[in-house]
Amino acid sequence: MGRVTGRRGVLRIDLDAPDGGRRRPDELAAEEPLEVRVGKEPLAVTMRTPGHDVDLALGFLCTEGVIRGPDDVRTAMLCAGAETPNTYNVVDVTLADGVPPPETDPSRNFYTTSSCGVCGKASIDAVRTRSAYDPGSDPLTVPAATLAGMPEALRRAQRTFDKTGGLHAAGLFDGGGRLVVLREDVGRHNAVDKVVGWALRERRLPLTGHVLLVSGRASFELTQKAWMAGLPVLAAVSAPSTLAAELADEAGMTLVGFLRGRTMNVYTRPDRITRD
Repeated sequence: MGRVTGRRGVLRIDLDAPDGGRRRPDELAAEEPLEVRVGKEPLAVTMRTPGHDVDLALGFLCTEGVIRGPDDVRTAMLCAGAETPNTYNVVDVTLADGVPPPETDPSRNFYTTSSCGVCGKASIDAVRTRSAYDPGSDPLTVPAATLAGMPEALRRAQRTFDKTGGLHAAGLFDGGGRLVVLREDVGRHNAVDKVVGWALRERRLPLTGHVLLVSGRASFELTQKAWMAGLPVLAAVSAPSTLAAELADEAGMTLVGFLRGRTMNVYTRPDRITRD
């Protein structure tokens, strides 16, 4: 596995300093390609921060509707690939007997980037993978004060962000505001897939009674991933998109944006957020 961070010399310029600038080492977030193979066949390539790669692959397969639980997977292992020296940037997944392999279609390009996630899909209908779970029936309610405390808890747990300032985070919280698991990555979608993959391996799906908090904006894709995991609440410290709000409304999910300090915007299912 590659390093999570890398060090590089930079020229630090300070317009208020007498000397104007100086050379210094700087810590950067690592970004390397990860290839996901199913049955030895390449399915997807994503640019990610190394770490929790098997969870990333399983989470991706789950949120894309290829698998639904750990029993759908016979083996999942990190492989060396063909590079020299070996960087272990391949995850090879073998599906269980009876689980159909993913369909590959030229109209649906599984190449992903660290910035936007899955790109090139032919239409919104191709992206809107139907979930096996119904978040709308989840009885969870969360006090607004509990929700307001989650971003600080997420930030305190971001160890690699402290070094680099260059990683997104996804944190899974229970209804009482306790951080259950956190994952960081250069791609916000990868961070979410790592959380979902962890939950799949731990047999915790669907994630009823939980809140997913993301450190950036709430996109359509992240909302879809939350729906596929059965999450009733998706919260973001930044803005949601129109499609994210529409999809959350369709799924019966609560979508919260601009969760900062003691304020927030609740875009769908506000009945889950209480003032107690």
